[in-house]
Amino acid sequence: MNIEAVVFDIGNVLIEWNPERVYDAVIGPERRAELFGAVDLHGMNERVDLGESFHGQVSALARAHPARAAEIMLWHDRWIEMASPEIPRSGRLLRALKARGVPVFALSNFGVETFEIARAHYPVFAEFDALFVSGHLRMAKPDAPIYERLERDTGVAPERLLFTDDRADNIAAAHARGWQTHHFTGPEGLAKRLVAEGLLSEAEAA
Repeated sequence: MNIEAVVFDIGNVLIEWNPERVYDAVIGPERRAELFGAVDLHGMNERVDLGESFHGQVSALARAHPARAAEIMLWHDRWIEMASPEIPRSGRLLRALKARGVPVFALSNFGVETFEIARAHYPVFAEFDALFVSGHLRMAKPDAPIYERLERDTGVAPERLLFTDDRADNIAAAHARGWQTHHFTGPEGLAKRLVAEGLLSEAEAA
């Protein structure tokens, strides 16, 4: 079955997402490990990804842990550093697909406010033909409804979608719906897959 559209995750596919790296640089790996062990920062971020207020959630967590408040607020104040840098070749692949007339969709767990911050910072976000962002939809990967929403809104049959994501659980959920999938471990592998599918030439995927 020929691929009709390509679906991109964003974090660790188009841009790097590594909060730990920023914390390690600011407070050191040992203190960061202690902080992340004591405070559920990733759980807070999951609530933001489901549409809760970015500033409100980080601030509430800081108030709940006053001794660590300054460190917790780094998540808000230095967020764009955590969501960086861009992965340039991934962006080139997306644009090459667009140039070939292949629709490209985003399917990403992302907060409402944080998505706007990133969209202002990374022009590649404007290249998508359609965006399926968890914070706006109040549903997230790997739960089935967000995949179903993309199928319904785009009208593309599941078996004609090629989805790339860095997380195995998100890939497994798409595969269970009949999507074709590529587990992203770097842009080189994605480039080879797009060439193998006949979506890009080797020159276009370079």
